[in-house]
Parts: sequence; C-alpha cells; structure tokens
Amino acid sequence: MGSSKIIRNIAQKLFPFVVLFGFYLISHGHLSPGGGFQGGVVLGTAIILLALSHSIEQTEKKFKSRWLNMLEKLGILTLIFLGFLGIFLGYFFLSNFLPLGKPGQIASGGLMLLFNIFIGIKVAAGVSIIFYALVKYRGEI
Repeated sequence: MGSSKIIRNIAQKLFPFVVLFGFYLISHGHLSPGGGFQGGVVLGTAIILLALSHSIEQTEKKFKSRWLNMLEKLGILTLIFLGFLGIFLGYFFLSNFLPLGKPGQIASGGLMLLFNIFIGIKVAAGVSIIFYALVKYRGEI
C-alpha cells in the first residue's frame, strides 16, 4: 500500500529544508548546540522521510547503499587521518593545528568544523544504512 499523493508532495517539499537544517547543525555545532552527530541524524532522517513517503526502492535508486557505505567509511577514515595529521605536524592526536578565527564566526573553531563535517557525513550514512537494513530484513532471521 503506497502513501497518498499529499504525503509524497509534502515530504518532497520538506526534504530540502530538512537537509538545510542538518547542514546548519553541522556547520554551527562548535558555536551553538548541535554538531556533527545531531546534524548527521537530521540528514539521515531526511533520507528516511523520502523512503517512508515514496518507496524504499525509489529512495535506494537515488541514495544507493553502496555509496552510503563508502561515505560512512570515508567519514571515519578522514577523522583518523586528521588525528594522525596532528601527530605528524608535531601535536597530539586530534590536536588543533589550524589557526583560530574570530570568536563567534564559522571558521573560529579551527579543526572542530572539519570534525563536525566528517562526523555528520558518517552519522548520516550510518543512519540511512541502518534504516535500509531494517526495512530489508523486517525482523526476519
């Protein structure tokens, strides 16, 4: 049983705003409440919204599991790389080696903005992959 045309239209119109809010949470996470995890969950929820309103098959054509798996791995590998880059530059693991900007601006957190971006990528992909797996297996062993 498919969803109604009203639900599909509302979800399609709501999708860009949910994605925009997710990116806002990720990019302002070091300045205000939010961050990579919260923004990533909101981005993953946007994909789940499309899957619930349209169909899982249509959503999986746009957001393939293979690409989401690669994005999740890319997110964690980049975080590890940034951590070791601090060691190679003479700092501690995950130490900030970027210059700090003016307080209150987006680029004022040094490495925190990059951490939030890649954590958001990893979490968004992970939430979507978990949802795909739950829908695919539906509790069957």
